[in-house]
Amino acid sequence: MQQLQELGHWAICLFILVYALATVLGIPGTVLTIAGGTVFGLVWGTFWSVIGATLGALGAFWVARYLLRDWVEYKFRHHKALVSFNQAVMQTPLMFVLAVRFAPISPFNVVNFLFGLTPISSVEYTLGTFFGIIPGTLAYTWLGVTGGEALQGGDRLPFFLALSFLGILSALPLLAKGKKK
Repeated sequence: MQQLQELGHWAICLFILVYALATVLGIPGTVLTIAGGTVFGLVWGTFWSVIGATLGALGAFWVARYLLRDWVEYKFRHHKALVSFNQAVMQTPLMFVLAVRFAPISPFNVVNFLFGLTPISSVEYTLGTFFGIIPGTLAYTWLGVTGGEALQGGDRLPFFLALSFLGILSALPLLAKGKKK
């Protein structure tokens, strides 16, 4: 912790860079988000994690769009799941990204590449990703903050509240799906 404080603003830049690169490489960022809460606190940890995750998601999106798209379209052009995903994106692009991103249970890194294979604009994708991941990022960051406090002998109730918030966010898509039936 002392070494990070000595780095000052460079610690933030390093955190965002590592987070973005990990996301482009497909490495789950959950641990980084929790660490961001421990190191930077709830507000700044959430903010820096959202920035890093969004930059990484955009990088993965571009990798899929410009390096993998032709090959994937050739191999999986008629795959039912990809066709359905493309249709949903074309109907309401920004709202679809927001809906997918809002629930922290969707596989973030897989979704980054999938969106790159669709015709969605990078602006709609980036906006939807940035705003859509805030609730889940907040929940994981809160876990980092409260988990660190609980491990140091502090009150455990905030940790369980953060865990409950994450559980509720994760269950929302299932609850919404149940209401549609």
